[in-house]
Amino acid sequence: MKSVKEQMELARKAQAEVSNYTQEQIDDVCLAVGWEVYEDNNIARLAHMAAEETGYGNAESKIIKHKRKVGGVLHDIRGAKSVGLMERDEATGISKFAKPVGVVCAILPATNPTATCGGKAISILKGRNAVIFKPSSRAVKSTTETVEMMRAGLRKVGAPENLIQILEEPGREGINELMREADLIVATGSGQVVRAAYSSGTPAYGVGQGNAVAIVAEDADVAQAATMICGSKLFDYATSCSSENAAIAVEAVYDAFVAELKKNHCHLVAGEDREKLKNHMWKLNARGKYALNPDIIAKSAAHIARGAGIAIPEGTDILLVEGTEPILDDRFHDEKISPVLAVYKAADFRDAYRILVELTDTVGRGHSCGIHTWKRDYIDFLGANMKSSRITVRQAMSAGNGGHPFNRMPSTATLGCGTWGGNITTENVHWRHFINVTWVNEPVEPWSFSDEEMWGDFWKRHGK
Repeated sequence: MKSVKEQMELARKAQAEVSNYTQEQIDDVCLAVGWEVYEDNNIARLAHMAAEETGYGNAESKIIKHKRKVGGVLHDIRGAKSVGLMERDEATGISKFAKPVGVVCAILPATNPTATCGGKAISILKGRNAVIFKPSSRAVKSTTETVEMMRAGLRKVGAPENLIQILEEPGREGINELMREADLIVATGSGQVVRAAYSSGTPAYGVGQGNAVAIVAEDADVAQAATMICGSKLFDYATSCSSENAAIAVEAVYDAFVAELKKNHCHLVAGEDREKLKNHMWKLNARGKYALNPDIIAKSAAHIARGAGIAIPEGTDILLVEGTEPILDDRFHDEKISPVLAVYKAADFRDAYRILVELTDTVGRGHSCGIHTWKRDYIDFLGANMKSSRITVRQAMSAGNGGHPFNRMPSTATLGCGTWGGNITTENVHWRHFINVTWVNEPVEPWSFSDEEMWGDFWKRHGK
């Protein structure tokens, strides 16, 4: 077992070797590594390993996730300039040159340990950097296998294999030392992990808590909205932070929407069964606080129902509960990380917006929201007013938020939530976040202004 110091020395040596690679050379590195975690046999192996080892999600979804996330990152970096001169503006005299950030510490979640690892590696390598991954304790075997596959890809193009490593020193002290010694941290996981990254003294990108909510407006294609929301919720048993935790349908389409949800293999849990479900999903933890029961996280609806002691129809994929108000008094407002969906009835769009704000201000502020509508005024109103970093329109949020062929969001599994969610960026963290940019400024014609040009209109409105 290597120490953190030894691994850092290897990483820095490897990074120094590629620091002068041409754009073509580093792009070949990315393609070689990407293929290893995109090729069908490899990703089937990784997906089954991850599902079995962690107990989260299902292999079929994880295979799709590899194709989507790794393929999306490769699409995004294709033709992108990350070496040397990136752009030159003759009018301003500004030129921008890309430089590596160095060695990146990448902390991975148990819910998505292999596709996140693959996508992150490609984005980090694009900037001629090295990376040391810290796997979740629940996913060491599957993450190690992912790293070994990618190291094989590095060898195929003659690149130093220590550009990609997995942290070998176990325990908290190992990860703390790695975070201190790295040049940059990208942390995808729990709030505790993100806070540790931010307090390490090393520059860090982190994520905020999810609690994605979608509005279904009166003009929505209700059948389409229900199909999208259910597909998103069911995917990998809702491991994604972008999986819809609640849907708010306006009164005019509420009954039709619920009927469509039932057609998509949803079962409405009500009365005593609703109480049983709630008591099973949230339990007192060791610190005396109510938290999600680990036994329900990213498990099937049938598994959750059995644990709660409730009977559901065979073939049920998603458990529905009707949300109640006051929202804070009902535990189902929380992030659920499982195929359990809360549905709320709103009088109209403005009432739906009120419920949306209450839900996300309580849990998930800054992360995301969605809307199924064609009304531009509704879309623009959310864009202008919601404290969300991404607003996804007429799409399945678990796919759309992190980038997909049907939109142009940057592909990633790390979704910044801005200051609303305690993060430094609202962006999808992608390859551009793993380069330093040098601005070269050359002299041009000086600008100037007169007092009248600057304040003339202001003085007319307010007086001098």
